[in-house]
Amino acid sequence: MKNINITVIDSGMGNLWSVSSALHYLGCNVLTSDDPEVIVKADTLLLPGVGSFRRAMSALRKNGLDQAIIEAVQGRGIKILGICLGMQLMGISSSEDGHTLGLGLIPTRVDKFTANEVGANKIPHIGFDLVKSKPESRLFKGLNNSSDFYFVHSYRLLPTDLCGITAICNYGTNFLAAYEQDNIFATQFHPEKSQTNGLILLQNFLSQ
Repeated sequence: MKNINITVIDSGMGNLWSVSSALHYLGCNVLTSDDPEVIVKADTLLLPGVGSFRRAMSALRKNGLDQAIIEAVQGRGIKILGICLGMQLMGISSSEDGHTLGLGLIPTRVDKFTANEVGANKIPHIGFDLVKSKPESRLFKGLNNSSDFYFVHSYRLLPTDLCGITAICNYGTNFLAAYEQDNIFATQFHPEKSQTNGLILLQNFLSQ
């Protein structure tokens, strides 16, 4: 993984240290930036995040980062990995704190888990859980088709009517744990906190 340049998008919504540390461990040259001009010209993008969808999208729009991401990904074909809130921001919209439009890179919406759905499970969904992937997945290459990854979230993307390759986790109800189509990749779980499985997944993304 030497000499891979990756730009971590700083939306001001989350601790970037752990994901940057994992990328450094894999031998990447890591740049953290909130400059739209840097984002547009990046070789590879990673969008992390924790917290409120509405606040994060507001921050992206305020700095012009939303259009920079869309131009890089859809205009230039640059590959991107969204993690946790970063994955949700790539969706069409979210119901968190009222209806808010997302980046529209993943054609589905974000909703909160309901008590009826999760049953005896608690909200938020925290801890390691099994993710079921498909044999043709590039992200999960070399991993078992049912592998543990670390989650922390109350909202999730719905897994319906998607053309890309999906991975599913069940937390009382199935939700979208990972997604990939062409140059767009995303995980609801935190690969940087998922030990060996997470490092393998990050390596797979970087090697695409």
